[in-house]
Amino acid sequence: MTTDLFTGRLRSIPAAGRRVAIAVPPTVLAAVFVVLVVLLWSVVPGIFTSHDPVTGNTGEKLIAPSPAHWFGTDYLGRDVYARIVYGTASSVTSALVAVLIGLIVGSVIGLASGFLGGGVDTILGRVVDVLLAIPGFLLAVVVVSSLGFTTLNAAIATGVSAVAVFARLMRAEVIRTRGSVFVEASYLQGGNRPQALLRHILPNVYPSIVALAVLQFGMSILVIAALAFLGYGDPPPASDWGLLVSSGKNYPTAPWLVYAPALVIVATVLSVNRISTWLRQAR
Repeated sequence: MTTDLFTGRLRSIPAAGRRVAIAVPPTVLAAVFVVLVVLLWSVVPGIFTSHDPVTGNTGEKLIAPSPAHWFGTDYLGRDVYARIVYGTASSVTSALVAVLIGLIVGSVIGLASGFLGGGVDTILGRVVDVLLAIPGFLLAVVVVSSLGFTTLNAAIATGVSAVAVFARLMRAEVIRTRGSVFVEASYLQGGNRPQALLRHILPNVYPSIVALAVLQFGMSILVIAALAFLGYGDPPPASDWGLLVSSGKNYPTAPWLVYAPALVIVATVLSVNRISTWLRQAR
């Protein structure tokens, strides 16, 4: 084992001709498979179902799950599986928008706070403290109520509520890394602050931020589904996952209307969380 002067990390020197491989647990492979299926649903939904998600057959309403209708039909005879598949694009896209907002804004705030320090750190730290003092879901409800009830606005609201989480982690990682020996060594070799930031600090910070972004993607899906359930997303005939659960709860004799989209949400969120956990452990 040797210590890399410029990264500060222990690294092993493998024997000649030997490659170091990281074993991937079966649970991670299953989680990746679930996430890939969901992403394919959002990109090419027509490959996975031939049913129309908007127009149904009233003669086949409230049919239980069967080989013809995997997740059953709803109160208008529409195939629930088709509605879930076609609703994936909205759910996934809005979650990505939320993560990008939180990642970009939060990382900039945390980077400026941790790297510059002093008065900048004090001011930005108080802003982050205020955001952290407000429950994330409550902040999202307030923002989406101000912007309007659409899925895009729900995504923006979810992203705003995630800014403080990214800012806090980025600040902590930057403060931890900037005091490392390899950063001080870069200064002794004639490097300046921008070089230290770009060549040494950011490369050692981004793995933690990526793991958090993956985790936040799953949380964003859950928060946006909850907002849609409460009516803060696009109105029918949209088929957002949360809206499907909300509309299905009015039909207690057809529990699959709730269970099917709810299970998809749970499976997706748990899979994303498992991948995020593995990324942190692999690091």
